[in-house]
Amino acid sequence: MDYRTFRDAGSSEVIEKKSRFIGEAVRVASAAEAEAYIAGVRKHYYDARHHCFAFIAGEPGTPGEIRRSGDDGEPSGTAGRPILEILEGRSLHNVLIVVTRYFGGTLLGTGGLARAYSAAAREAAEDAGTVTVRDGVRMRISCSYGAYGKFQYQFAQDGVQIADAQFSDTVVMEIVVPPAEEDRIRKLTAELTDGSGQCETLQSVRYEQPD
Repeated sequence: MDYRTFRDAGSSEVIEKKSRFIGEAVRVASAAEAEAYIAGVRKHYYDARHHCFAFIAGEPGTPGEIRRSGDDGEPSGTAGRPILEILEGRSLHNVLIVVTRYFGGTLLGTGGLARAYSAAAREAAEDAGTVTVRDGVRMRISCSYGAYGKFQYQFAQDGVQIADAQFSDTVVMEIVVPPAEEDRIRKLTAELTDGSGQCETLQSVRYEQPD
């Protein structure tokens, strides 16, 4: 299934009544990877009071997908849950946000804590950006140099990127398209090469499309 995830790692910093909230947003493939990253954050910010988090990891839409959050000593529901709501509100998968807090000496109250943790998580998520991960097929096309120009033009119109191209006696290029496009690419190859080109499916893959 298609799903949205972070494009890159993201970060943020929110100051609330001298308390410092440091947000980190990253992609993770499993609960174990998320927990290892959290442990690394704890080690890096060893002198901070709280390291609150939320992650959604595992194969999206399956029983193996895990959603977990933690308040790490903050009042229940004031940290982990607001962070998780940022992830769920954006329909993200295979993602983790950790927010580290350095206490500034002034109590924020439950509402103030929830707002600060939510703000740090939201800004880290916005900094990371998103992509949609889609199911696709990698295909290889062999054609003449003259036909290659036709493919370049057509693929530019269709929004298909040429992932790789090798030039020798002929041009051999690879593309990634949704499975539903496979038959169309085969027909397009025959049309643009007058039947002389070759088109084969190499493997099923997942590819990223910018949001």
